[in-house]
Order: sequence, then structure tokens, then C-alpha cells
Amino acid sequence: MSEAAYDRVKLARSSNRPTGLDYIKNIFRGFIEFHGDRRYADDPAIVGGIASLNGSPVTVIAIEKGHTAKERTLRNFGAPNPEGYRKALRLMKQAEKFGRPIICFIDTSGAYCGIGAEERGQGQAIAENLTEMSTLCVPVISVLIGEGGSGGALALAVADRVWMLQNAVYSVISPEGCASILWKDAAKAQTAAESLKLTAEDAKSLGVIERILSEKDIGQKEFYDRIRTLLIREIDVLTNDLDLVGHRYDRFRNIGVSAVIKE
Repeated sequence: MSEAAYDRVKLARSSNRPTGLDYIKNIFRGFIEFHGDRRYADDPAIVGGIASLNGSPVTVIAIEKGHTAKERTLRNFGAPNPEGYRKALRLMKQAEKFGRPIICFIDTSGAYCGIGAEERGQGQAIAENLTEMSTLCVPVISVLIGEGGSGGALALAVADRVWMLQNAVYSVISPEGCASILWKDAAKAQTAAESLKLTAEDAKSLGVIERILSEKDIGQKEFYDRIRTLLIREIDVLTNDLDLVGHRYDRFRNIGVSAVIKE
């Protein structure tokens, strides 16, 4: 089981997987990117803006890793700085003001842990996102498309619906980091991967996510069309929810409860 879980980690990290921009380009129309957090700078690790989905405006936010070495360096390997999270929050509050649904694509090993990021309030930026997202009065759907690492991923995942691709992972820490802390040996990452319960199936059984997305034809037109259809249907359902914030609150309060009861 540990090898299977760690195999998922390796698949989630593959440079051949579609990145956030690939989803934006193939699912939405007329994407207009917005830049900057209005406090410090623009963070290329997070891409966000407005687009059209089925003829209606939506706000789209994605953590972008890039494919090539040059792209990954530019995007800081998908590790956002605090200004990236503040930019995302700025766009979310803007979406709320104009009544636009929010769709987030998540793919990060975690928030950037450099000295500069800490000096500029990395922890506070993530905490503010968690607080503000919990009370947004518009539908929020978050999709884990690769790695979902720690608070860096959660900062865009306090949503009404959280979905995961079949080979995506979602965890409080990387298997290597966990193994280094528990056993002082990163080579035991496979054992850590099993214990962390980081696969899509694990997350679904714990109530952390609502849907596992098949990776059949991943990267092809049929793949993106299927996700577009699911997003349109789910947004229609959420738009008609008269107690959106209350149900979002209940969703997170109930995570893991059914699993505890079964035990």
C-alpha cells in the first residue's frame, strides 16, 4: 500500500501533467488575467482573473507550476509567496462584490518558506484566506489537479465543493518531510505516504473531498470538456443554495466525523 500511495505522489508531481493554465485555457473562454496584491508585488505562482463559463462570468484562480525548467523557475515551482495569496483573496472579494462564482485549481507542494515570505507575513496571508473564504457569499469550487500540500493548498480550498483528480494528492506535509521528522530519514517516504492517507480515495472516505475526477484522456479535449460540464452543473446547484455559507461551515465541521463513527 505504501508503494501505491507514493506512486500517486510521483504521478502528481510529474511535469507532464496539465497545469493550472492548461485548465484555464481549455475549459474557459476569454480569460483576462489580473495582477498584483495592491500591497507588495505580483506573484507568478498564482494566476487569477475573470473568464466565461457557459456564457456566464466566473473568477478563476490557479496555482501554476509550469512545465519546463524555465517556466518552473519563473513560477517558483508552484510555491506561492504571501502576495500570491493576497492577490487570490483580492480576486475572491471582487468576485463576491459582483456575484461571480469562484473556481480554484490547486497544485503546490506548499507555500514558499523563504525568509522573505516569512518577513512579509506568509502565515497571516494564509490565515486570512481561510477566514475570508469561509464567509464568501458566492459559490466556490476547488479542484486539486496535482499536489495539495499543507496550508499552501488549503488557502485556496475552503470551498463549497472540493474535487481531486484520480492521481492528485492532498496532505498536511510531503511524505519526505514527514519521514524526515518522524524517522530522521527521508528515504522512508513510501511508509509515510501510506500513513498520511493522501490519496483521492482516502480524502473521499474522510469527507475531505466530494468527487474524484477520472484521468481518462487527461490533457485531451474530452478530458477538459468533461470537467467543464461538471463545473457548470455544480455551479447551477450551488447558485440555488439559499444557505451557502451555513452549508460550507457544516461541510468543514463534519470532515472525518463519519470515519470516526465507523471505527
